[in-house]
Amino acid sequence: MKTLTLGALVMTLSIPGLAAGQSKTLPGDMVTVKAKVEAIESESRTINLRMDDGRIETIVAPDEMKTFSQIKVGDIVTAKYYDTITVRKKEPGEADINTWQKGLTPSASGKPAATAAKQRTITAAVTAIDMNVPSITLKGPKYWTYSSKVADKDALAKLKVGDKVDITWTEALLVSVVPPQ
Repeated sequence: MKTLTLGALVMTLSIPGLAAGQSKTLPGDMVTVKAKVEAIESESRTINLRMDDGRIETIVAPDEMKTFSQIKVGDIVTAKYYDTITVRKKEPGEADINTWQKGLTPSASGKPAATAAKQRTITAAVTAIDMNVPSITLKGPKYWTYSSKVADKDALAKLKVGDKVDITWTEALLVSVVPPQ
């Protein structure tokens, strides 16, 4: 599966006109992966999947997946992954945010399929700006820091050390399992 990176944060700062209270959303790419169930270990709920390139990936089905027993060796697993990042410049004096939410929604069909989603929102403060590079450094809760080059000097010039932004990462994974044809 695709690993969410903070690289897209740099792109959000290259969108001109990010004024206080406004938000910008950067949609990610939809990534679809198909794999064949090679082995199942029921007690640990472990499934070995053979990917298209031949490598084996091991996953553990969550306890919430009530249809685990329906999965059989040879079944085809399709997983679709999608992510977005939203950045919103905070109004002065607005309270900081540090939230984490996740959920799993099983398929209503009773077949082995589900949607898993998670969302993290934090408030980060601009701690350094270097217009010569150009680059920005952000600091958030619990020692979270992030530094990166910024593509658009004009957008970077609209921020100053001490400004705060809310950054929201949203990830969704849609998984379905079907018998081979």
